Amino acid sequence: MRRREFIALFGGVGIAWPLAVRAQQSTGPVVGYLSSRSRTEDAQFVAAFLSGLKEAGYVQGQNVTIEYRFADNQYDRLSALAVELVDHQASVLMTGGAPSAPAAAKAVAPSVPIVFVTGGDPVERGLVASLDHPGGNLTGVNVLNTELSAKRLQLLREIIPSASMFAVIVNPTNPNATSQVDDFKTAAHSLGLQLEILQASTEAEVDVAFVTAAKAPAGGLIIGSDAFFNGQSRNLGALALSRLIPAVSLSREFAVAGGLMSYGASIAEAFRLAGSYVARILKGEKPADLPVQQSTKVELIINLKTAKTLDLNIPLPFLGRADEVIE
Repeated sequence: MRRREFIALFGGVGIAWPLAVRAQQSTGPVVGYLSSRSRTEDAQFVAAFLSGLKEAGYVQGQNVTIEYRFADNQYDRLSALAVELVDHQASVLMTGGAPSAPAAAKAVAPSVPIVFVTGGDPVERGLVASLDHPGGNLTGVNVLNTELSAKRLQLLREIIPSASMFAVIVNPTNPNATSQVDDFKTAAHSLGLQLEILQASTEAEVDVAFVTAAKAPAGGLIIGSDAFFNGQSRNLGALALSRLIPAVSLSREFAVAGGLMSYGASIAEAFRLAGSYVARILKGEKPADLPVQQSTKVELIINLKTAKTLDLNIPLPFLGRADEVIE
């Protein structure tokens, strides 16, 4: 999804949500949308999800009703919110954000079709029996971003070869936090680097982590794969620029907002694919028969304007590998 398309969709969602949340008339089947993030953080992903639905013939307010529930990054609220959606007679549940979102939905709605967008391995988490044959009431899109964590460290090192230490920020509430840290440590050891592991699960803790990284002083900062960080991409990008910290994240929005670069799969594209799966289920297909899709398209985005602000010289061969250069 290009920036202009996102802005158009974002604007539409921003206008529609207040009416939808306050007094949504039941039009067609009900789809329950459950996210661990906040409404604002999820705006771009909702836009992409609605786009996927629309491509398959379903338009919010015309022939399908969307009930939204957002946990505002309070993961312990997910189960209760999922129950609310089941009570609204949702025909399908769409879950996004933290891995605990689809798990919570599965626990309270064992017979309701559920479509997820999640990172990590949905088989290891017990969401599905296998990627090809989910076998139960869940299917969805697996975003390959956690597996790219170490690669982001390698890319940042290429740009700043003189640095001997980098900082990494992870969300300790993320089930993948330990494995991410292990991957980062393995990559750092192979590159002969030192790591400063920072933890944050709130905006206030993120601010502290950036201050710590700047004082370390770290050669650069790698932002771990996490639903909360994804929703905060624009804020994180602006923060990295204001603190003059070379930083890399998985989200394109991070680079657009001023982060040095992003490397990862398109999460918005994953939500669009999830929208198409919800539509297929509404038309009668079963989650057990829909293989888990893998969003494998990986993009490298470089903000050259930020690089100049940071007085970094990006080698031409490196720029040549980029899918997009922001000037």
